[in-house]
Amino acid sequence: MIDYRKAPAVPVWTLATGDVRVPAVAGDGPMTAERLGELRSVLAALADEPIATLEVHPLPAGLDRSRGIPLDAVSPLAQHLSQLATQTARNSSAAAATSAGENLYRMVVPAKVAAQLGQGTLRPMMSKAVAGGIRGPLVDGGGRIVAGTTFVPVGKAAAAGAAGGAGATAGVAAAGSAALTVAAPLVLMAVAVGVSAHADRQRQQAIEHITELLEQLHEEKLDDEHSELDGCRDAIDKATAILLDQGKLGVSLGLDSAVHAINTALGRADRRLARWRSALDKLPDGQAVEIAVLTKSFPGVDDQGGTFRAHLELAALALALKRRVIVLQAVEHAQNDPGNLFESFIRVLRRDQQRLGELESGIAGVLLRLSALELARPNGLRPVFTPGEVDRLMRATHRIHRLGDGISVDSRATDVAIEIARNRDGSVVVFPALPVEA
Repeated sequence: MIDYRKAPAVPVWTLATGDVRVPAVAGDGPMTAERLGELRSVLAALADEPIATLEVHPLPAGLDRSRGIPLDAVSPLAQHLSQLATQTARNSSAAAATSAGENLYRMVVPAKVAAQLGQGTLRPMMSKAVAGGIRGPLVDGGGRIVAGTTFVPVGKAAAAGAAGGAGATAGVAAAGSAALTVAAPLVLMAVAVGVSAHADRQRQQAIEHITELLEQLHEEKLDDEHSELDGCRDAIDKATAILLDQGKLGVSLGLDSAVHAINTALGRADRRLARWRSALDKLPDGQAVEIAVLTKSFPGVDDQGGTFRAHLELAALALALKRRVIVLQAVEHAQNDPGNLFESFIRVLRRDQQRLGELESGIAGVLLRLSALELARPNGLRPVFTPGEVDRLMRATHRIHRLGDGISVDSRATDVAIEIARNRDGSVVVFPALPVEA
């Protein structure tokens, strides 16, 4: 865990995604982490366009870059970041100290933008080592890296745009706060890569679980489903690299066939969800359910593995892959319409995220209903049960009740943090986007 309480004063930008008027609420003096949080709330409430903040911290030693998506120095995101730091260094001593060298940039995007990304897109990646812990070395126990840090607002800044039209909306806001930098391309690319990295992290976790389950089940049909989905990764990875370097997608990538396989898997998940809901609706209200009755519709639900759990992980894998595809489609759409970057990006994201959110919330509802069931002992002629039968019932009860663990029923949108490590050569690594703890 990294201790940021001893960190020196660090610069912070306020970044707009359009030409917007807001009061000059930032000021020129240093501020605390609490004050920065208040500033974000004020900007979110007063501004017509989303306002993000960008902090610059010293790069932690031993940072695990394998969790993120690397982009080279000529990628649009890396160029926007370098140009923002270089341009503002001329007018700010705080920015000048961090314009070169290795740094950790932390962008916080407002909750009203995060809400457009769809339910379930951004959730904390829970640590298996610590109950309730958040995975990743960039956050403290409260989910923030800013505890105790002093922030210095960067004023009178202009972000020069990168080539290819992506900088068409970059500059200083026309009125209001001079410290408000219009940097839609930078925010767009950071959100795109952060969400893509988060979805890929979910994919990796699903793959690990599915592989373990299928080794136990020896189910050929499920293994085929897994192979079809896992085979989509290559096309998606190539398309991600091309788009984030502002290239054009071609049919040779095989993305169309990957999307077909993912949509087929989502169709299977929809049908399975309908059957699960129907099976739960048929159970008698308020009565205990025998394990044998439950396992007819949810095979293996009482075991550590089982077909039902494999179906859950296959659905999670399909959802994670689809979310990466949606981000790719949104970035492509936004790059084709450079005059309307952020609104186009959000519009494309929102279109398909609604269906994914409904599927994921439906699965979560099934798990919660299962976890609340009371299990009955098997009916039989014998008045006494063996110790083995009692042990099985207790184990099954424990496992089924734990199905609801980690499922959040709180759908409130939170601010989203995207952390970017910038290397000396200008290349960057973008880490999975995470919700900012309140």
